[in-house]
Amino acid sequence: MDHIRVGSSGLKVSAIGLGMMSYGDPAQAPWFLPEDRAEPIVRRAVEGGVTLFDTADMYSSGVSEEITGRLLRKLFARREEYVLATKVCFPMGPGPNDRGLSRKHVLASVDASLRRLGTDYIDLYQVHRWDAETPVEETMTALDDAVRAGKVRHLGASLMYGWQLAKMQHAARRAGGALFVSMQTRYNLAYREEEREVIPYCADAGLGVLAYSPLARGLLAGRTGGGTVRAEHEARAPESEAVVEALRAVAEGRGVPPAQVALAWLLGKGSVPLVGATKSHHLDDALAAAELRLTPGESAALEAPYRPREPFGYAW
Repeated sequence: MDHIRVGSSGLKVSAIGLGMMSYGDPAQAPWFLPEDRAEPIVRRAVEGGVTLFDTADMYSSGVSEEITGRLLRKLFARREEYVLATKVCFPMGPGPNDRGLSRKHVLASVDASLRRLGTDYIDLYQVHRWDAETPVEETMTALDDAVRAGKVRHLGASLMYGWQLAKMQHAARRAGGALFVSMQTRYNLAYREEEREVIPYCADAGLGVLAYSPLARGLLAGRTGGGTVRAEHEARAPESEAVVEALRAVAEGRGVPPAQVALAWLLGKGSVPLVGATKSHHLDDALAAAELRLTPGESAALEAPYRPREPFGYAW
């Protein structure tokens, strides 16, 4: 699998990343996979050349980080061979300082994530959302201190408005501290609102784009019915049916599953799709997509049915 630079930084990651949110404690939610069921999926990803693994402290209340750390230590010979990403912001306890992006919570959370992950450093430490209650200067200074202490190698952001991302980056630059090198955001053929401001800002500022929910919670893989609130949000959009039809047409023309085409479209946009998988064969489309190159005409046909809508999912 190809490896690409994250924005203008020196960090290189596999063209496809594996999202680790599905792995955790089934007692908390039935869709969490325990470690023994997650292992063959992660092993398949490693064998396919995936080196980027993305989790968060709040996924399964920290259990996802524990599983992620143990499996990566088992499946890679050296820590330097993979890129480990996690996040901070969401509540991790009942107290008022157990959440957000305050200095207190950020520095405590770095140490807690390191313990759960069983590692000395985090390759990409991301703020999971915007925190309106904490001055951005406080957050960026705390993050810079984590970098200077050797606990974090690179910084990233996740899912916020363009002006919020720019404000945080500006605060870091004014203080002479570490800057964000990436933005993880919700981006797929059925939801392209990040093309308004966030993605153009990332291109201008040299930030890489990590795309989560690259298949719109299964909508772009041909799955229908039942899904989460976000899946239903995408499916209810009037033009989503037309997007799916265009996707099917291109996929049939190529003789490949729709999921491969949807992921290949993201790759053609310079984004790194973070694929979630609950079965080993779910990775087959992702690994194959890394080798698929769409023509300009195919990309244009995929994009034509989309119509703008209200942004969704920024609150925490």
